[in-house]
Amino acid sequence: MPSMDIVSETDLEEVRNAVDNANREITTRFDFRGVEASFEWKKPNIILKAEGDFQLKQMCDLLRSQLAKRNVDAKAMAVGDASASGRNWSQQVTFKEGIEQDMAKQLVKLIKGEKLKVQAAIQGEQVRVTGKKRDELQAVMQLVRTAELEQSFQFTNFKD
Repeated sequence: MPSMDIVSETDLEEVRNAVDNANREITTRFDFRGVEASFEWKKPNIILKAEGDFQLKQMCDLLRSQLAKRNVDAKAMAVGDASASGRNWSQQVTFKEGIEQDMAKQLVKLIKGEKLKVQAAIQGEQVRVTGKKRDELQAVMQLVRTAELEQSFQFTNFKD
């Protein structure tokens, strides 16, 4: 009986590479000349530091573009509030790992609502989907990809 797992994982090595590339790009950009701005990688978080709120927004967009180049979904990124201390601003970015219980219930409800001949079960921080045919599992994959959920999902452990 074919089965697969729906998980939410982030490749932290690719995130670190994206942070390094973003730091390199900041040093060459014209609008960041003479400005103290940096990305600090503190696994699994990133701290953005700049001299102004507007620069933090630019840095966040830059980080998103670098993550996209590295095939890391930006939905996994949770941006915190900007805080000021003196003339320096900082902002923390975290990455979501695992599927929370509420999101897993929402995912199971979405799958069961489509009336596909599959069973979905929550197993810790992942959702196991089993069905009689491979095509049904692929339909579930397509359904989850097109659904407007606030989290990125990957499909692992596909067994025939």
